[in-house]
This record gives sequence, C-alpha cells and structure tokens, in this order.
Amino acid sequence: MLENIRLSFQGIWSHKMRSFLTMLGIIIGIASIIAIVSTIQGTNEQLMQNVIGSGTNAVKISLGQSSEYDFSFDYESVPYGVPVIDEETRQQLVDVDGVEDATLYTMRSYADGIYYMKKSLQSAQVYGIDTHYFNVNGYVVRTGRGFLQEDYDKNHKVVILDQTAASTLFQEENAVGKTIEIRGEPFVVVGVAQPGSQFEPTINSIEEYYLYMGDQDSSGVVFMPSAAWSIIYQFDEPQNVAVKAASIEAMTKVGKPCAEILNGRLSTGNSDLKYRAKNTLDTVEQQQKINESTNQQLIWIASISLLVGGIGVMNIMLVSVTERTSEIGLKKAIGARKRVILMQFLTEAAVLTSLGGIIGVITGIIMAQAISKMAQVPVGISVPAIIGSVLFSMVIGVVFGFVPSIKASNLNPIDALRHE
Repeated sequence: MLENIRLSFQGIWSHKMRSFLTMLGIIIGIASIIAIVSTIQGTNEQLMQNVIGSGTNAVKISLGQSSEYDFSFDYESVPYGVPVIDEETRQQLVDVDGVEDATLYTMRSYADGIYYMKKSLQSAQVYGIDTHYFNVNGYVVRTGRGFLQEDYDKNHKVVILDQTAASTLFQEENAVGKTIEIRGEPFVVVGVAQPGSQFEPTINSIEEYYLYMGDQDSSGVVFMPSAAWSIIYQFDEPQNVAVKAASIEAMTKVGKPCAEILNGRLSTGNSDLKYRAKNTLDTVEQQQKINESTNQQLIWIASISLLVGGIGVMNIMLVSVTERTSEIGLKKAIGARKRVILMQFLTEAAVLTSLGGIIGVITGIIMAQAISKMAQVPVGISVPAIIGSVLFSMVIGVVFGFVPSIKASNLNPIDALRHE
C-alpha cells in the first residue's frame, strides 16, 4: 500500500498541471460545502448563544386569544371570570419537572403618566411583581434594596427602577429615596435593578430583533409590588407567568405542562382564552431548521461540482491507463496479479481526490472567513464536516476510479506489451 501511495504521488508530480485541473472540480465542490456548512453552523451557534447569553432560562406564559397566535394582548378587554393565580397554583408550576422557580406578575407595555418633577418617562414598561420575579428573570438590585414582605403586606407605594428608567428621570442623581408620580400617585424609589448578566444579543435581521428585543423598551422599566398594582390600575387583570427552567434543554419541555395547569383553572365561559408558553429556545430551533433547510439546497448545488470532479477523475484515469498500457503489460508478464494492478490504480485515484479534498477544505475555510468579514455573519468551522469532506473525496476517487482500475487489471499482458 505504501508503495502504491508513493507511486501515486510520483505520477501526480510528473503531471502537475493535469493533476491540478483534474482536482479542480473536487476542490471547488468541497470548498463550497465547507463554506456553506461553516456559515450555517456559525449562524446557529449565534442564535443559541443569544439565548444562553441572557442566562435566565425563563419561559414566559401569557393569556391570549386561542384563535390567534399573538402574545400582544389588551388586558382591559379581558372578560370577568379569569381567576387569580394563587400561591397553591404557583407551587404546582414549581413542581413541574424541569422547573426551578415560578413568578406571577402583571404588566403594562407602554405606560404613560410617570413623572419626576418636570421630567417624564414615556412609553415605559410597568410591572407588578411578586417576590420571585427577580430570581426567575435574572435581575439584581445594584443600588438600594429589593422589595420586603412588609411592602406586600401593607401595600407600600414603593418602586424599583431599571438603570434606563433611573438615568432618564434622574440623570446623574441618586434615584434611591426620591419620589416619583405614577398616574397621580406618589411612589418612593427604593432601589435600582438591572439584569445580572449584561449581554447584548447579536441582531442580524428584523426577525431576530423581535425575537430577542421584542419585550424590551428603551424608556425603561418600573417595578412595583403586586399588592400596589390596584392603586393605579383599578380593575382586575389576569396575571402573566414566567418559569425558570433548570437548563437550556428544559426550556422546550416546561412551557406546555405549565400552560396546561393554568388552562385547567379557566372557566368554560372563557373558552376562547388560553395560556400559552412563549418559548424563545423553541423559536430559535425553528429558525435554525429554516436556515438549514434553505442552505441544504445550496449544498446540493455545490455537490454537482463533486460529480463533475468525479467524472474528471474517471476520465484522467482512463487516459492514464492508456498511457501506461505497456507498463501494465510488463508488470503482468513478470507475475503481477490483477488485484495488485487494481489496487495501484484505485490508490492513485483515491490519493488524487484526497489531495483535492484537503486543498478544498483549506480553500473553504478561507472562503468562510472572507464571507464572515464581508457579509458580517458569524461562521463556525465544523471539524466533522472537514473530516467527512476529506473521506468523501477519497470515496469519490475509489468510485470513479473503479472502472479505469478494472480496465487496467483486465488487460491481456501480450496485447499490452505490443501496445505503442
């Protein structure tokens, strides 16, 4: 085998230009596939990193119309009879396999009427939260204090601002201890909070913007104890739920059983209302599948050049057999068996395409990096794809080199020696 490999390299070196042109189809095909696979993997890794980077593993469960898959919902239009989620039900959610904690909260996405002296906070988010909210959603109080049980028991009018809201209303001042007005009611700022993990997802499209940034608002967030919610909003509103999954993988599993627990409490008169889980990870995986499905078509197109390259290998090997007919006849005349001749030409074809595969892999990596810089898209080099490409190119050599090798091994030694 080693002697066959040595002879193969000798033959390739003797006809450098011809060998390169023969490998060109293999090189282009492998390089294209490596570049496409690297782009797919890089994009998928970036999508997943955007979820992991948030570090919360939170799955949100909201009430909405069962006939419309739309998580935006006008809570003021909700009919009476939607039951309040009590502590017993929250504990049932915590007991679901894969859930670490659960929180109940109410919210307004675009709340106005928030003032500090002459400054206003326009279109802010206002949350009425329980004691579990910050843990589930990964918030940390950086300045001041968090909510105490006494704030809930005595309906204290206190709030915690996020950093954006604090900077908007107070600029360089310390927000803690100041009094703000929310819809005409005074609330004392007791703390400033921000996400424990400061992570900005990479946004490459408008779809990804709504996926990762849809729940955020540049005007800031105001948190108040859920007990104080009715002070400024005088009608009952159904609660939202968020559960903290034990791991990234568990995020795809906990949403449905938690929604079923909540839906089991809804009265039959509100059959059009359903709780549904907004699973970001599931959405990411769907986006990954769409990306892969689209790019698989490109891979098939790129594979055509591998077929062309394989035909080129067969053609050049047939030429090689014709050129070396006398050599084959001499070897058979001194006792070389058909298997020896067959393996020699198969090895030469495999070495030729393997070299093409290796050069194609290097070219593909360079192409992937160039695409990353020019198009500003992430790439991830796939080691299995590299190994598979080289092995596949070797298989191409064996498959398309088989016919010429059979022809060489079946030559009659007398006719071969008489060939000119």
